[in-house]
Amino acid sequence: MGVGMTAAAAGTPEARASHEARPAHPLQRRRRPGEALIQGFLAFCGVISIFTTLGIVFVLGRESLLFFSKPEVTLAEFLLTTHWQPAVGEFGIWPLVSATVLTSLMAMLVALPLGLAVAIYLSEYASARARNLLKPIMEVLAGIPTVVYGYFALTFMTPTLRTIFGANVVEIYNTASAGLVMGILILPLVSSMSEDALSAVPRSLREAAYGLGATRLEVALKIVLPAALSGLAAAVIVAISRAIGETMIVAIAAGAGPNFTLNPFKAAETMTGHIVRISGGDLSYDSLDYDSLFAIGMLLFLMTLGLNLISQRVVRRFREVYE
Repeated sequence: MGVGMTAAAAGTPEARASHEARPAHPLQRRRRPGEALIQGFLAFCGVISIFTTLGIVFVLGRESLLFFSKPEVTLAEFLLTTHWQPAVGEFGIWPLVSATVLTSLMAMLVALPLGLAVAIYLSEYASARARNLLKPIMEVLAGIPTVVYGYFALTFMTPTLRTIFGANVVEIYNTASAGLVMGILILPLVSSMSEDALSAVPRSLREAAYGLGATRLEVALKIVLPAALSGLAAAVIVAISRAIGETMIVAIAAGAGPNFTLNPFKAAETMTGHIVRISGGDLSYDSLDYDSLFAIGMLLFLMTLGLNLISQRVVRRFREVYE
């Protein structure tokens, strides 16, 4: 009976007016037009980035098809021969690809061990004061214009290599100096991403290893590194992509002509360096040289896309999830 009277009383106009006059609960959902506006703006930025990427791929694909639709150009010659001179009917891309891969390998020989060592020191050994001092210094390297790195390679690294190995062995323009300086350029990228991956490993794993009597070096190499393998692999692949796409260093220091060679002390032109050199001249629209630039750009895009896909697969394969 009491329940019935309460329900009846709640249905009276006075009770409804009293309920409507009560203040809203602090956890009750309220309209926030500012947050909706921000969310819409972020979604708009995401859509713009997607359409920008699609537009770049569309332009590269369209102009590349114009290049391969020429009667004198074949895909087999493009992928299987080793002479690149479109002006005289030679369309083998391998001289540019080999120089790109060679400079990237030289860069990784510098950036990987040094970057990983810096990341281990910052994550496992450095104090908070040392970390706050060293990280901004490393980031300064990433802020230096790449054209400065290019002239540094030409005026310092090349004379150094010629002094060590001999002027008759090391040419003035060579892929070794360009690759070594490129490694210095991407060193902050490798160290920063690797340090983030190492720092993400739970502290409990380190403490358990210390409790079993492991030294700090053993913990870093046998516990933390394997646990952060997915992040380290992603850092390596992103660094390789960055090295492949580098332009100004190789354009200044590596050489200005296609040369199919595996000797790092010889001059050779990379894919990005060739694009810079050819596009800087007087090119007529729809010429072979003009269309060849887009074919090279499409190949560069496919190479970096493949590396990114590999990176995602590696991250999913080796990712460790901790409670």
